[in-house]
Amino acid sequence: MVRIKERYLLVNILYPSEIGLKPGVPDVVVINQPTTDKLKPQALLNGIRAEVAHTFGDFGSGALEGGGLQVKYLSTATSTFILRITRAQYRMLWTALTFMDHVPVRDGKPCTFRVVHVSGTIRKVEEAAIRHARDLMFAVKDQAGEKEKATLEAMFGQAKRTRQAAAMPAPLNVDDDSGDEDMVDISDD
Repeated sequence: MVRIKERYLLVNILYPSEIGLKPGVPDVVVINQPTTDKLKPQALLNGIRAEVAHTFGDFGSGALEGGGLQVKYLSTATSTFILRITRAQYRMLWTALTFMDHVPVRDGKPCTFRVVHVSGTIRKVEEAAIRHARDLMFAVKDQAGEKEKATLEAMFGQAKRTRQAAAMPAPLNVDDDSGDEDMVDISDD
């Protein structure tokens, strides 16, 4: 029996056209904002199929239908979704996602679909999604911290005094093996 080989694509929906519109919000947050709740898996599939038909014509539509395209996970809160497709058609799907320029709902916002990770198992894609979310969280923290520091410096001026770090003595270089060699047996035998 032959196993059907599939690919899983982890995709993020980004909103780069809105950078700079919200001055107090870090750019990382603006780009990675939540997607409308109107986006459902079926609407996403219909939008992808329409883009494949537009880009690749009848050949692409037929290949995609035979490829078993399926949305395995969709989160509008994180603007992330996972697609499953056969291994032979995943590049065509990736290309169609690259050419999509708006959320596939009525009056959808302009956006960019970014393929973050491609894998042969859903487990690895889920791990990549968690890793990507963690990295995004740290990026938001770093960018918010830099803006906060710049705001404080603008309000109060540059700090004149900096706290000196306490001098720590260098750790002793202890070799555990040398102690055993110096020991001498002083028994009365």
